[in-house]
Amino acid sequence: MHSTAFQPRLLAAAVSLCFTAAVPVSALAQDAAAAGATAGAQVAQVLAPIVITGSRFDADPALAPIGATIITAEDIQRAGANDVNAAIRKVGGVYGRQSLDGSPDFGLDLRGFGTNSSQNMVIVLDGVRLSENELSNAILSTIPIDTVDHIEITRGGASVLYGDGATGGVINIVTKRPVKNSRRGSVFVEGGQFRAGEARVSGFQAWDGFAADATLDTQRTDNYRDNNEFKQTHFSGGAQWFDNAGRAGFRYEGARQDMRLSGSLIQAEYNANPRMAKTPNDYANLDSDRFTAFGQRRIGGYELAADLSYRKKTVESTYAGPKGASTYTMDSKQTQFSPRVRRLGEINGLLNEMVAGFDWTVWNRVSADSGHFSAADATQHSKAVYVRDELRFDAAHEGRVSAGVRREIFNKDFNDPLNTFGLNNYKLAQGLNAWELQASYMPVAKLTVYGKAGQSYRVANADENGYTVDTNKVLLVPQQSHDLELGVSYGATGQKITGRVFRHNLTNEIFYDPTLNFGYGANTNLAPTRREGFELDAEQRINANWSVNAHYQHVDAKFTEGVNSGKEMVLVPKNTLTARLSWTLATGHTADVGVQWADSQRYGGDFDNKCPAQIPSYTTLDARYARKLGQWEFAVSGQNLADKRYFSQAFGCQYGIYTADGRQLKLSARYEF
Repeated sequence: MHSTAFQPRLLAAAVSLCFTAAVPVSALAQDAAAAGATAGAQVAQVLAPIVITGSRFDADPALAPIGATIITAEDIQRAGANDVNAAIRKVGGVYGRQSLDGSPDFGLDLRGFGTNSSQNMVIVLDGVRLSENELSNAILSTIPIDTVDHIEITRGGASVLYGDGATGGVINIVTKRPVKNSRRGSVFVEGGQFRAGEARVSGFQAWDGFAADATLDTQRTDNYRDNNEFKQTHFSGGAQWFDNAGRAGFRYEGARQDMRLSGSLIQAEYNANPRMAKTPNDYANLDSDRFTAFGQRRIGGYELAADLSYRKKTVESTYAGPKGASTYTMDSKQTQFSPRVRRLGEINGLLNEMVAGFDWTVWNRVSADSGHFSAADATQHSKAVYVRDELRFDAAHEGRVSAGVRREIFNKDFNDPLNTFGLNNYKLAQGLNAWELQASYMPVAKLTVYGKAGQSYRVANADENGYTVDTNKVLLVPQQSHDLELGVSYGATGQKITGRVFRHNLTNEIFYDPTLNFGYGANTNLAPTRREGFELDAEQRINANWSVNAHYQHVDAKFTEGVNSGKEMVLVPKNTLTARLSWTLATGHTADVGVQWADSQRYGGDFDNKCPAQIPSYTTLDARYARKLGQWEFAVSGQNLADKRYFSQAFGCQYGIYTADGRQLKLSARYEF
């Protein structure tokens, strides 16, 4: 990354496929306190499949993640979300920014981390971490939406279980569990404006102890802007062996993406024609393959689990310039291994869950640039050990208390003989600690109060350390955050309201500052910053046919020390609101209407808040109507129905603008068998 203009273009091309699907089977012990049985007797008894996974294991519902937001498969289907990213934004209320490469993978932001939001949250699939050691978003569009059972959104620091970058929170995607001697399949086709189209076929078959599934999907769109075509073909398939004591299996995912890169605009260009392409000859492609083996087994009073994943990815991007085109290629490989153990049993008659584990990751990347800007080779090895214990101390009032710690060591190597913008080589080790304390209690029926406190962290990745202020600057130091959250919830499923207040005090926040390095920009450690605010979640089933849900977030993101003390952080809307109204009839008619509102926000780079303008606030509206006829479902849907002209990405004061999508209508048909 070598200029303020080049960084967004490289970010747009350097996307990463992050899909590791595993379809585990859970068979957990009954609640010891409720059953009054011994730990050994607990293990012998089996519940129906349970899919709450706050501890990186399938867990008893009494130990669901404290304060989490749950999106069910029913919620996803009713909203008509065709990909996981859209479900997280539209149903889960997570703020998202328009992607830079034309893909449906918007940049997701928990708790207002702006440009670096993807590096301050962790996304996992069935408990396996998808986030990588690069400046890129997790690619969720390749996860077959038909396989998703539910999505857990846990806001706030979670580094004990998930390590690097979990300050904003964790999004855990949980796939459907197999039921023996069952099968399901579907064929889906969709078409719409901007030459958009998708075709998907999927099938699943389970016998008595063995299951297999496969999904093939292809999609394309010209998108709203010129030179912004996006194409993707994806295959996912796997098999597993299972019984009441555990499961073991494997999965392969492969994706091929081609994208045209339209580039960023200045304000005058955006005002004249927001659909124009600034870089009509830029393009990129991505090839990714991931292999995963997984296993989980109960032995006595213990449950053992492990995931082994290998991913190979190639990203190639071509940029046109005054002296001809230059091509940048990155080949990266990543291996992850995560063994862990859980003990679920009794302590003096109280339900107790203890989890301990080890996370080991090896990542390396080789790059080449025909423009002779970069030839970076980078590696990162990390090793972490963690332990977490949770106790349910009052079954009648659902009292819970938990504590956990984590220690992680990173070893980094980097060498780039062509780099003249920052350190061209380094080798170092960094060790970091995380801790957490959580408690929850129900003083009266339906009213739950809870609190969380902890320390989370993240380290600079290879992209960030490779482009700092000058060649004599030491490496960026790790970012740390002290996290606090208090919450209250009233009601039950279908009629519930939850409020949370939170604060994250950060030191050495890692951020890209386009004003540094004589206006060429650089990655740096900021003066101390803070994120604080409150959130409201509400759901109400009005009657058998009507339901409404909403998520509101208010966040103050500011510098607390330094030359910009008291100034607002950039690319963080102070207020966001997502609300949905759903209508369902037993006769097969369904309709869903959603609204998303984002407040105004500071342009990227406006750390001193002196830019004469801000990114304007905006409101968008989407809707879907569907009719089910036997095994068929036909639907019409629309995005940005008011055709609002807006943008959510702008990397500098009235420049670096990426236009958001205009109105789009689609028709679809699904056949289930």
